[in-house]
Amino acid sequence: MLSIYSILALILAYCFGSIPTAVWIGQAFYGIDVREYGSGNAGATNTFRVLGKKAGIPVMLLDILKGWTATNLAYIIGVSTTGGYHSVAFVNYSLALGIAAVMGHLFPIFAGFRGGKGVATLFGMILAINLQASLLCVLVFLIVLLLTQYVSLASITAGFTYPIGVTFIFPVSTRSVVIYGMCIFLLILVTHQKNIERLLRGKESKVNLFKKKTTA
Repeated sequence: MLSIYSILALILAYCFGSIPTAVWIGQAFYGIDVREYGSGNAGATNTFRVLGKKAGIPVMLLDILKGWTATNLAYIIGVSTTGGYHSVAFVNYSLALGIAAVMGHLFPIFAGFRGGKGVATLFGMILAINLQASLLCVLVFLIVLLLTQYVSLASITAGFTYPIGVTFIFPVSTRSVVIYGMCIFLLILVTHQKNIERLLRGKESKVNLFKKKTTA
């Protein structure tokens, strides 16, 4: 049974995820709500597209930090479960905290429930759950991004890599982590539906990380 502290931690995790870094940074430093431009999403990818890498990199790092911090709240607040920090119950609770943060990013209470696609926050979550599989996802993401310049395609490919990683390459004993990995891929497919349609039509926007942004 969840204690009052566990429930409060879930709420706090959602609030972490709800911090609209793309919106706040865009409005504070550029006078722009990124949701009114580009893809209309309040995430790192659209921030790169609309405001360039000087704004996109901080947004991406902060969104990753949201997922990582929320998932690790179980350690920070000292949640105790039968079997300790390596028990199945503890891992499942850490996953629940991370999912709460992702939901916060998708539907942020601090930004009218209009958020981003959650990829960076998801990455922060899996970084806290399985470091090796997460780094494999980063490698795949960067390779696909450099070869194609499509952030959406790189995100989808990296999302597919995670369940493969925790199942075959860096196998885990907790079944819920594998199931969660599959759910990650499905969630990324759902949130990137329009991107997939544009990719198939050859109309998806590319992001060149090495090109300087000249206009906002």
